[in-house]
Amino acid sequence: MSPDADVIDINPAARHQRVLMLSWEYPPVLVGGLGRHVHALSVALAAAGHEVTVVTRHADGAPLEEYADGVRILRAAEDPVTFPLATNSLLAWTMAFNHTLTRAALRATEAGPYDVVHAHDWLVAHTAVTLAEHLDLPLVTTIHATEAGRHQGWLPEEMNRTIHGVEHWLSNASARLITCSGYMRDQVTTLFEVPTGQIEVVPNGVDDRAWRARPRAVASARARFAADGPLVGYAGRLVYEKGVQHLVHAVPHLRDRHPGLRVVIAGDGPYRAELEEETRRLALGRTVRFTGFLDTSQLPAMLGATDATVVPSLYEPFGMVALEAAAAGAPLAVARTGGLAEIVEPGVTGVTFPHSDPDALAGAVDQLLGDEVFARRVARRARTMVGERYGWATIAARTAATYAAARRDHGPAQARRAAARAGRVGQKIAIPEGNLLAAGGGASRAP
Repeated sequence: MSPDADVIDINPAARHQRVLMLSWEYPPVLVGGLGRHVHALSVALAAAGHEVTVVTRHADGAPLEEYADGVRILRAAEDPVTFPLATNSLLAWTMAFNHTLTRAALRATEAGPYDVVHAHDWLVAHTAVTLAEHLDLPLVTTIHATEAGRHQGWLPEEMNRTIHGVEHWLSNASARLITCSGYMRDQVTTLFEVPTGQIEVVPNGVDDRAWRARPRAVASARARFAADGPLVGYAGRLVYEKGVQHLVHAVPHLRDRHPGLRVVIAGDGPYRAELEEETRRLALGRTVRFTGFLDTSQLPAMLGATDATVVPSLYEPFGMVALEAAAAGAPLAVARTGGLAEIVEPGVTGVTFPHSDPDALAGAVDQLLGDEVFARRVARRARTMVGERYGWATIAARTAATYAAARRDHGPAQARRAAARAGRVGQKIAIPEGNLLAAGGGASRAP
């Protein structure tokens, strides 16, 4: 964990607040990790005594309003005139969605006043800024990732530049920003010209108990995926920036060193067909297995069954899967990039390697496969670290402290921010040296 994550003062002033949370993802709508994050955070805040209302996107079969796990949930119904839109434009969809989201959020306020608005990423920006101004409330925004970061600082298309502009506007309209790592804090500071004093580093959380599969389930996963040799795992979206191609390219070396090796790749995405084709080209069909999506009843056991779980990302604002794999008991080999470098301490809680380097990846995994005592020792330490540093109760307390800070600063900061809301949109965006990220198809989240 970054040392900067320890600067928030968790105090009684952060307790018992009324929070209006905005997110385009929330169960049962789960596209990436954002929806699971918002759900777990909301439940943890409610368990700590805060009143949390989440306003989110509607899903077929889900109620428009309900209370679940202590959280009030309002889902924005689709407008019959505009949905489905006669266009594939993400920007057009986002604008239409924000109209329905704003009306649903205003209905939520009829039950009483709130203390803070908490927005998650650019897709809810227009609703977030409208509510904060209309209700005269402090706005806290969590920036989970940036458009420039996903594209190595390059914004080639009109959509990319527009998303970047919205992120800039939302960041400067917020009383406080939350980033999941010091890496993301530095990126946001540079990209959006936000003073570091307005950014709190609050890592993502994990329910470590949910990732501890029963021994029988782990043994069953081992029998399903492994052969007579070691088992290496990957879990996550199959997109270019996750770096799975480098894991595939490392397999021939690892297979030569470890007879009977099996590699299981769990997840799905637009890059899957290309990865499978590369696997066939390298004649790895008997070694590498693509499972597709594994749900939470299957994934913990698979991770726990591995002798090494690899996170080879080129761009990773945080690295949630590393925490989940650690909680499952897997020895970690992660790319030394982004938030991953703040989670794994080499030789203590796992091993690391430079991203985009299959040979270095193979060397790191070989450390774990070649020394079972070492691998199990770092796995035990990593599991302990997850429980001590990344529990949701701790993350919720830090988030609530950020709300309290935003409330204290609200008012005087409004006038200062008003002059800074014009976003700077450029062709090439500078990212601090050492934070340049590999491009190659990382797409923005779409509905």
